[in-house]
Amino acid sequence: MIDRQAVQDWLNRYVAAWSSYDRSAIEALFTEDAEYRYHPYDEPVVGNAAIADNWLEEKDEPGSWNANYQPHLVDGDWATAVGTTTYGDGRFYWNMWELTFAPDGRCQRFVEWFMKQP
Repeated sequence: MIDRQAVQDWLNRYVAAWSSYDRSAIEALFTEDAEYRYHPYDEPVVGNAAIADNWLEEKDEPGSWNANYQPHLVDGDWATAVGTTTYGDGRFYWNMWELTFAPDGRCQRFVEWFMKQP
C-alpha cells in the first residue's frame, strides 16, 4: 500500500531526476522490471537501466522547463498523478500519469497521458 505523501515524494524525486539526469537517481525510481510508456499505446521501455538509457538519449536543457505534479487518486499500490510541464519556448502540457508501485515504493508501471495546449 502506498499513500498520498509517498506518491508526492516519488513525484518530487522524479522531477529532481529529470532535472539532474543523474543515472542512479533515475534508476532508483523504478524496479528492475518496470514498464515505462510515454503514451498508452507505446510498447514499454522495460527495466530501470533501459529507462535511464532512454531518458539520457534526449535531454531537456537545464532550466528550459518547469514541472509541477501531485497525486490525484491513490488506491493500494496504484495511483494517478496530474500536473503540468511548461517549457521556456512556450510549450505547455497537461499531464496525467498512471503509476503502479512495488512494495518498496519504486514504480513498476508508468503510463503517461499528456495533451499539448494549443
